[in-house]
Amino acid sequence: MQGIIKGLAYTLKHIPKKKVTHHYPDEPMEMPDRFRGIQHLDPEKCIVCNQCARVCPTDCITLSGRPHPDPGKKGKILDTYNINFEICILCDLCTEVCPTEAIVMTNNFELSAYSRDDLYKDMEWLHENNTNIRSENKV
Repeated sequence: MQGIIKGLAYTLKHIPKKKVTHHYPDEPMEMPDRFRGIQHLDPEKCIVCNQCARVCPTDCITLSGRPHPDPGKKGKILDTYNINFEICILCDLCTEVCPTEAIVMTNNFELSAYSRDDLYKDMEWLHENNTNIRSENKV
Protein backbone atom coordinates (compact mmCIF):
# COMPACT_ATOMS: atom_id res chain seq x y z
CA MET A 1 0.00 0.00 0.00
CA GLN A 2 2.88 2.34 0.77
CA GLY A 3 4.31 1.79 -2.74
CA ILE A 4 1.04 2.86 -4.36
CA ILE A 5 0.97 6.05 -2.29
CA LYS A 6 4.58 6.86 -3.19
CA GLY A 7 3.87 6.31 -6.89
CA LEU A 8 0.74 8.44 -6.79
CA ALA A 9 2.60 11.22 -4.93
CA TYR A 10 5.36 11.17 -7.57
CA THR A 11 2.80 11.35 -10.37
CA LEU A 12 0.88 14.23 -8.78
CA LYS A 13 4.15 16.11 -8.17
CA HIS A 14 5.11 15.97 -11.87
CA ILE A 15 1.70 16.79 -13.42
CA PRO A 16 2.11 20.61 -13.34
CA LYS A 17 5.66 20.53 -14.81
CA LYS A 18 6.35 21.38 -18.44
CA LYS A 19 5.97 18.45 -20.84
CA VAL A 20 9.04 17.27 -22.77
CA THR A 21 7.20 15.36 -25.48
CA HIS A 22 7.82 16.52 -29.06
CA HIS A 23 5.09 16.33 -31.67
CA TYR A 24 7.75 15.32 -34.20
CA PRO A 25 6.04 14.70 -37.51
CA ASP A 26 3.76 17.69 -37.10
CA GLU A 27 6.32 20.12 -35.61
CA PRO A 28 9.93 20.00 -36.86
CA MET A 29 12.57 19.49 -34.20
CA GLU A 30 15.15 22.23 -33.72
CA MET A 31 18.62 20.72 -33.89
CA PRO A 32 21.73 22.21 -32.27
CA ASP A 33 24.19 24.09 -34.48
CA ARG A 34 26.87 21.40 -34.17
CA PHE A 35 24.51 18.59 -35.22
CA ARG A 36 25.90 16.53 -38.11
CA GLY A 37 23.18 15.70 -40.58
CA ILE A 38 23.08 14.87 -44.26
CA GLN A 39 25.65 16.53 -46.53
CA HIS A 40 25.01 19.33 -49.02
CA LEU A 41 27.16 19.52 -52.16
CA ASP A 42 27.92 22.61 -54.23
CA PRO A 43 29.18 21.19 -57.57
CA GLU A 44 30.49 24.56 -58.78
CA LYS A 45 32.98 24.69 -55.90
CA CYS A 46 34.23 21.11 -56.28
CA ILE A 47 37.69 20.81 -57.83
CA VAL A 48 37.58 16.98 -58.02
CA CYS A 49 40.57 16.58 -55.68
CA ASN A 50 39.14 13.26 -54.43
CA GLN A 51 40.17 14.00 -50.83
CA CYS A 52 36.66 13.39 -49.47
CA ALA A 53 36.56 9.91 -51.00
CA ARG A 54 40.05 9.07 -49.73
CA VAL A 55 39.38 10.16 -46.14
CA CYS A 56 36.00 8.41 -45.87
CA PRO A 57 36.35 5.50 -43.42
CA THR A 58 33.47 3.53 -44.97
CA ASP A 59 34.26 4.24 -48.65
CA CYS A 60 30.71 5.43 -49.27
CA ILE A 61 31.70 8.38 -51.51
CA THR A 62 32.43 7.95 -55.21
CA LEU A 63 33.16 10.78 -57.59
CA SER A 64 34.54 11.31 -61.05
CA GLY A 65 35.55 14.30 -63.11
CA ARG A 66 36.82 15.27 -66.52
CA PRO A 67 39.31 17.89 -67.68
CA HIS A 68 37.95 21.37 -68.21
CA PRO A 69 36.68 21.77 -71.81
CA ASP A 70 38.18 25.25 -72.08
CA PRO A 71 41.89 24.76 -72.89
CA GLY A 72 42.79 28.01 -71.16
CA LYS A 73 41.46 26.86 -67.78
CA LYS A 74 43.12 24.38 -65.48
CA GLY A 75 41.40 21.85 -63.29
CA LYS A 76 38.56 19.43 -63.66
CA ILE A 77 34.78 19.55 -63.81
CA LEU A 78 32.73 17.28 -61.57
CA ASP A 79 30.81 14.62 -63.53
CA THR A 80 29.39 12.35 -60.83
CA TYR A 81 29.28 12.52 -57.05
CA ASN A 82 27.47 9.75 -55.18
CA ILE A 83 27.10 8.93 -51.49
CA ASN A 84 25.75 5.64 -50.22
CA PHE A 85 23.91 6.63 -47.01
CA GLU A 86 23.33 2.98 -46.25
CA ILE A 87 26.90 2.81 -44.94
CA CYS A 88 27.68 6.51 -44.31
CA ILE A 89 28.30 7.19 -40.62
CA LEU A 90 27.99 11.01 -40.94
CA CYS A 91 31.43 11.44 -39.38
CA ASP A 92 32.03 14.91 -40.92
CA LEU A 93 35.51 13.94 -42.18
CA CYS A 94 34.58 14.65 -45.82
CA THR A 95 33.65 18.24 -44.97
CA GLU A 96 36.72 18.82 -42.82
CA VAL A 97 39.14 17.81 -45.57
CA CYS A 98 37.45 19.66 -48.46
CA PRO A 99 39.69 22.63 -49.43
CA THR A 100 36.91 24.58 -51.17
CA GLU A 101 34.05 23.74 -48.77
CA ALA A 102 32.10 22.23 -51.65
CA ILE A 103 30.57 19.68 -49.28
CA VAL A 104 29.10 20.85 -45.96
CA MET A 105 26.95 19.24 -43.29
CA THR A 106 23.34 20.28 -42.75
CA ASN A 107 20.95 19.91 -39.84
CA ASN A 108 18.70 17.75 -42.02
CA PHE A 109 18.43 14.26 -40.57
CA GLU A 110 15.31 12.83 -42.21
CA LEU A 111 16.58 10.08 -44.50
CA SER A 112 14.14 7.27 -43.93
CA ALA A 113 13.26 5.10 -46.92
CA TYR A 114 11.41 1.90 -47.68
CA SER A 115 14.12 0.58 -49.97
CA ARG A 116 17.88 0.45 -49.56
CA ASP A 117 18.25 1.65 -53.12
CA ASP A 118 16.72 4.98 -52.08
CA LEU A 119 19.67 5.59 -49.73
CA TYR A 120 22.08 5.89 -52.66
CA LYS A 121 22.09 9.64 -53.40
CA ASP A 122 23.56 11.36 -56.45
CA MET A 123 24.98 14.82 -57.12
CA GLU A 124 21.62 16.41 -58.00
CA TRP A 125 19.97 15.21 -54.79
CA LEU A 126 22.92 16.38 -52.68
CA HIS A 127 22.85 19.80 -54.36
CA GLU A 128 19.12 20.20 -53.69
CA ASN A 129 19.61 19.28 -50.03
CA ASN A 130 20.31 22.88 -49.04
CA THR A 131 17.77 23.30 -46.25
CA ASN A 132 19.07 23.67 -42.72
CA ILE A 133 22.74 24.20 -43.56
CA ARG A 134 24.70 24.50 -40.33
CA SER A 135 25.01 28.12 -39.26
CA GLU A 136 28.81 28.05 -39.03
CA ASN A 137 28.99 27.04 -42.73
CA LYS A 138 26.63 29.72 -44.02
CA VAL A 139 28.19 32.34 -46.20
